[in-house]
Amino acid sequence: MPHNLTKIYDNLLEVGHLSELMRSQSLRRIFDRDFDGTLAFRRRQIRPIKKDGEASLDTAFRHLTTREDKDSNGKTLGSRSFETYRSVRLHWIKHHLCESSPTSIEVFSFEDRVAGRDKIRTYVYDVRNEYVIILEPQRSLMDYYILTAYYLNEPGGLKQINNKLKKRLPKIY
Repeated sequence: MPHNLTKIYDNLLEVGHLSELMRSQSLRRIFDRDFDGTLAFRRRQIRPIKKDGEASLDTAFRHLTTREDKDSNGKTLGSRSFETYRSVRLHWIKHHLCESSPTSIEVFSFEDRVAGRDKIRTYVYDVRNEYVIILEPQRSLMDYYILTAYYLNEPGGLKQINNKLKKRLPKIY
């Protein structure tokens, strides 16, 4: 379990053989190491999004290691389940936000429609490994909220991110 702390980009974490408790502890150690309060992207502090009734770091951890559950019609159920593809790449987030491999990433902003409102979001897209990190600038534009990060393995996911890349905003927010 502690050997996951030594993994570097673009190796994958080993969590498949662990019990649910050990897996959660292993991933949380990596998360706590990388999100120690000093993580920044282009000199802007990375902050977890705040959600009522839950510590903000816990919310960020949940969004980075789980995915929304949906019924057979695609309707969101309001619960989340562990997702291996996100979790084994958890340590990639810091690597990309520090822009340690600038030639393999595309950084762009796009105006998404979310719950009937336009929201500007900044995408850090690892083209080679089909991985994306989604940030939302705070209103003050001084910091970013980290919303999620995931591997583009869903049907249409790669096409959707490439369409956003083509229609990106002229500046990065």
